[in-house]
Amino acid sequence: MKARYEMRHTQYAIRTSSIEHRASSIENAFSLIEVLIAIILVGLAIASLVAANSAFTKANSAGTNLSTAEFLVEQIRELTVMTGYDDLDVFDGVSFSPPISADGNDLDDLAAFSQQITVENVSAANFEQVVAYDSSFIRITVRVFLNSREISSASWIRARY
Repeated sequence: MKARYEMRHTQYAIRTSSIEHRASSIENAFSLIEVLIAIILVGLAIASLVAANSAFTKANSAGTNLSTAEFLVEQIRELTVMTGYDDLDVFDGVSFSPPISADGNDLDDLAAFSQQITVENVSAANFEQVVAYDSSFIRITVRVFLNSREISSASWIRARY
């Protein structure tokens, strides 16, 4: 009888221990709501990273286009430096599409860009004032376009010397 009592008591202890173990496992486990919240937070983080990547790509593209436009302005500046003062008026109103380099060669890889040049006689007393007569100073303005949208422009003064 005593052996039977001990056996039942041992079985009861095992069952009680098993129930307590399951209860503590349930308390230590994640609930479905906690898992869903974690998934939502991870999803929001990934969506934010994708949006940020898109914004960085657009900014990088705009920077690349601006750098290319400045390069094309410099090509015309170098071309006008190598051209004699009296020959600069041939560039007035000229557009290059595709753009050209300082040595006059077409830059076919940049066909989406164009260069527009304006040459104006300006007053010796005020470089902002355009004059009709032949002056000792001219203002050269270059505007660079990408797909018909102006990206950059620059002006400089050349003096007859």
